Amino acid sequence: MNNRLYGSLIFELSHPGRRGYSLPRNSFEGYSTHQLPASLRRADDAQLPECDELTVVRHYTNHSANNFGVNNGFYPLGSCTMKYNPVIDEEIAAMQEFSALHPMQPAETCQGALEVYYSMQTLLAELTGLSEFTLNPCAGAHGELTGLMVIRAYHNSRGDNARTKVIIPDSAHGTNPASAAVCGLEVLEVKSTADGLVDLADLKRIVEAEGTQVAGMMMTNPNTLGLFEKDIPAIAQLIHGCGGLMYYDGANLNPMLGACRPGDMGFDVMHINLHKTFATPHGGGGPGSGPVGVRQGLEPFLPTPRVVADVNNTMLHVETGEYEQALGSIGQFFGNFAVVLRAYTYILSLGRENIKLVGPLATLNANYIKEQLKDDYKLPIGSLCKHEFVFDGLADKSTGVTTMDVAKRLLDYGYHAPTIYFPLLFHESLMIEPTENESKETIDGFISVMRTIAREARETPDVVKQAPHNTPIGRVDDVLAARHPVVTFKQMNNE
Repeated sequence: MNNRLYGSLIFELSHPGRRGYSLPRNSFEGYSTHQLPASLRRADDAQLPECDELTVVRHYTNHSANNFGVNNGFYPLGSCTMKYNPVIDEEIAAMQEFSALHPMQPAETCQGALEVYYSMQTLLAELTGLSEFTLNPCAGAHGELTGLMVIRAYHNSRGDNARTKVIIPDSAHGTNPASAAVCGLEVLEVKSTADGLVDLADLKRIVEAEGTQVAGMMMTNPNTLGLFEKDIPAIAQLIHGCGGLMYYDGANLNPMLGACRPGDMGFDVMHINLHKTFATPHGGGGPGSGPVGVRQGLEPFLPTPRVVADVNNTMLHVETGEYEQALGSIGQFFGNFAVVLRAYTYILSLGRENIKLVGPLATLNANYIKEQLKDDYKLPIGSLCKHEFVFDGLADKSTGVTTMDVAKRLLDYGYHAPTIYFPLLFHESLMIEPTENESKETIDGFISVMRTIAREARETPDVVKQAPHNTPIGRVDDVLAARHPVVTFKQMNNE
């Protein structure tokens, strides 16, 4: 392969006068009414790359080979970012009957799309044990904010305006305290025990001291360590007892499918990362969807617009102003429709019987990897995990090989690195999430590579410390890149 085409920027391949396109003649030429105002016209030509078509095609085709996704290979942070998205989901989302719709067209002309929304709300309510969902939020954190706004609206409707604090475990996702702050709530941190679960004693202390000001408690279950919070009934009793509401962060809902439902545990409000649990990969920042569900009695506080059926159940309508206590609009229209379509297709493809296997299979895969690797990697908490687990780096620390080194070395073997240095409870955290989709053969291959890297760390540590060796770019200075990013290219003439 021509390394110049492979490793260069498109600007570096530019030569003055090269063209790879032609534009049609301006049909409005000579008509002054169609001339751009002088204030909008450039004084000098735009500094764009000048390349022939074949150079452009080869350049971007070669670079596309560097993209890594779940269709290329095993992605060991699957349920967080890259869960497999079946092809049928994409086919349905791309159907012209859906993709050509306009969100402003009359409801009677898009009954099929409204039926998807309406049915999806019902399916999510059944899967989670809650009463009603809104599909409006466009991401997980957006769902968190919406859910917290529902909780605040509930307390304010009762004149209980002093409830301005929310309890969040120290192992929570970083978006939890951020969402609380955006919602105007103060965060009260509850500590974890040595076995990684919420410390009930510390929670009781907080409730006794702050109970009248507690709006609710946010919990992720299983938590960020992949552990099931077994004390939820006692936790719910404490929070409900002081007048607060229970909020379920659904980012880790994957292993719960078919096993239990948040509504049955005592949660009042939750969001679902639809793109995590139901198969729309969102690596690189999107797309996403964060539906919010509530228990019976909290439905009036959900945002608008809403899709509702008429009295005869023969026509679906969009309602906006019928709910006095509603939050109003929290986003454009109904959120990311294509993500909802993919998730809806995923759920229907599995059906009632097979969706019950999602959680157990994700749990089986994670525990299998954990048990196979626990001799080579430090396992700080050895109890049964759910869909994910966390190592604290290599078991043998004497070589100086870090979690970062292991992650970089994985790239040489064709695997994307898992989440590293999170959660913050351990110094060398390495989080692995296989999801339910992966076969035993794929998982065995990953285990074999992880063992190989552990052996290399013992026998030839410099090989691991200097990884990656087989990628177009080696290690970059992360601190320099963050503090002094280079986001522009200085055009140079290549004669």
